[in-house]
Amino acid sequence: MSIRKLIVACMAPTLGICVLTLTTGAIAQNAAPSQKQPDLTAERLQGKASLEKLMNFTPDEAKKFWPLYQQYETEMEKIDARHLQELQNFGYANLTENDAANKLDEVIAIQQARLDTEKLFMPKFRAVLTQVQVTRFFQIDSKLRAMLQCDIAQMVPLVK
Repeated sequence: MSIRKLIVACMAPTLGICVLTLTTGAIAQNAAPSQKQPDLTAERLQGKASLEKLMNFTPDEAKKFWPLYQQYETEMEKIDARHLQELQNFGYANLTENDAANKLDEVIAIQQARLDTEKLFMPKFRAVLTQVQVTRFFQIDSKLRAMLQCDIAQMVPLVK
């Protein structure tokens, strides 16, 4: 099976639901926010399994990659927790101008923290993998994180 087909098979159902949910959610702006909380542990386990399948490491590569990946994931988990905390800290129905500014600043800071973490770990991954593998890893990681962000976005109502 080609890599493209494998990625699509692993991720297409979730991304399709995400697009449909986000589109429907944007139309129904006045609906109450979802009380659903994403199951981050299950999503991370599924993502790790997809990553393992898609990267197809040799035993030596895997021995070097997975401990570093765990460090990377630990840092990303902190950022995801910060993002979920940010969602819980703000009421969306009656934001003041100051609240709205603070919320947007925090969202941008969270995005920057993700980018900073990727930049911090890129040379570390380059030290243990080929450049093609590092690029492939970050592509897959980006797709997996997009699915997680989709789940989080489903919880967020539009500001009124």
